[in-house]
Formats: sequence, structure tokens, C-alpha cells
Amino acid sequence: MSVDVTLEGRTAVVTGAGAGLGRSEALALARRGANVVVNDVGPGAGDVAAEIEVLGRRAVAVTGDVGEWSTGGLLVRTAVEAFGGLDIVVNNAGVLRDRMLFNLTESDWDEVVRVHLKGHAAVSRAAAAHWRAASKAAGGPVYGRVVNTSSEAFLFGSPGQPNYAAAKAGITALTLATAQGLARYGVRANAICPRARTAMTAGVFGESAPAGGPDPLDPDRVGTFVSYLASPAADGINGQVFVVYGDMVALLAPPTVERRFTAAGGAFSVEELDGLLTPYFGGRGPQETFAAHDVALLDATGAGSAPSS
Repeated sequence: MSVDVTLEGRTAVVTGAGAGLGRSEALALARRGANVVVNDVGPGAGDVAAEIEVLGRRAVAVTGDVGEWSTGGLLVRTAVEAFGGLDIVVNNAGVLRDRMLFNLTESDWDEVVRVHLKGHAAVSRAAAAHWRAASKAAGGPVYGRVVNTSSEAFLFGSPGQPNYAAAKAGITALTLATAQGLARYGVRANAICPRARTAMTAGVFGESAPAGGPDPLDPDRVGTFVSYLASPAADGINGQVFVVYGDMVALLAPPTVERRFTAAGGAFSVEELDGLLTPYFGGRGPQETFAAHDVALLDATGAGSAPSS
């Protein structure tokens, strides 16, 4: 194993790791040598911790809701107390409350944003404080990796998931802020938009893989990429967003300016805006929006898109 991709002696926190994608990520990190703090709201965390110990690695299960701000601190303290430090955070925990906007209730909105976006922020904030203090004590950068779980739903603006899409857009912005704010301390933060066949996506992708070959939506494929991003080899990767599934990792480009409109006299009138913008958008199709529908063209699995965490 190359020194640059090993995680030997590193400690990771993985949220939502009791099943599905989070489980695959926790196991992938352990296979590369990491100790793992396995978090989930139910007993699955203990089951996955036991699986990791069978691999010959160390693990601690912490049952808790990352949507509660204090859970972030608990997970970081557990990593430090059990394994002597913290090197990697994989924020994965999430829930779904899919509704069209006109059917969306306040609780549908609050719960999805609470678990996804607040959950990411709670753990990231606690880890950031730990790494900043460690960097100051060391007098220089330390080792830190954050992998956040966004989704293609924010790229497409999924109409049946306004709460989920908004939370994932927020997670992407949080990732960029984390990358820029913590780089000086040695921390690298990136976001993934994964597709994986899990209990959460069974209604879209099906419960079992197609016969006659490997499953292109096996969550272990995403876990492999997460373990790479967590490694020393990925030190040059920061503030990036990747779409990950099947045989593909796609690096997304930042938004670009399509067209600039400038007022002739220094300030627009409504009439001047009408003269510039109305003809520019005339004939534009309903799908020609800020949504990144071209990302869907990457799909060679035939499975279509759906949330994976």
C-alpha cells in the first residue's frame, strides 16, 4: 500500500454509518487502516463497528442525532478520547421527506434541513474547532479531511424534493466555506454527489443489482472514492464537487457568467431592461435554466438519478 493512500493510524468520524452508503464509507476507511467512530441514530452503528473490528481495526459506535448541535462535539470528543485525535470527517447522515412544494409542510422542511444541513454543520464546526486548536498548538498545519455529501438534486432542482435539494445546495456552500476557512490549518474539504443502491433509493434503483455482472450502483464504489479523498494523496484537492457512481468520478466546474448586461446610463430603467432581457430570453425552452441538466448525460448505468444519502 502506498504511503500516500494509506490511512494507517488515522481516525475518522462517519455519520449515518449504520447502513447503506455511510456503512460502505466507514468500512472503506477501515480497510485503508483508519480507526472509525461510527455514528447513527439506531443500533446499526454498533453492528458496523463490530464489522470494522472483524477487519482488525478499531471502532467505537456512538448513537446520536447529528441534527442536535451537541452531537458534533460528542463525536469529536469520542474520537480524541478513544483514539487520540481526529483526522477525517465524513458527513453522510440524512433523511427524506419528499413532497412537491405545494404539499410541503413546515415539519417536512425543518426535518430535512435539520438532519442534512445542520447535521453537516454541527460536526464540521466541532471538527474545525479541534483542528484550529491543534494547528495553533503545533505551530503549523495539521492533518484534516472533510468529505460532505451533497447531491445531484441541488444541481437539477429536483421538483419533488425542494427541501432536500435546498439542503444539499447549502451543504455545497458549507463545503466551500470550510475549504477556504480551514485550508491554512491543513484541512481539505470536498463534496460528493453520489448515486448508490441503498434502502433509501430502493424505490428508484430497485433493491437488488441487475443479473449478469457487478452492480454499477454498489455503494462500495463511492466508499472507495471517499477513502481516497481522505488520504494524504488528496492533499491538493480542496473545495471541489464530484459526481460519483458506477465507473465514473466527474469533477464539476464552477458556474460561469453566461452574459453581462450593462446599463447605458449607469442605472437601468425598466424599459431598458425590457429591451435587453426580453429578447435575450425569447424562445428559451423551459429546461434552459440554471439547473445543470447536462450532468444527467453522464449516466451510463441507465438507472436515472435519485438521492443516495
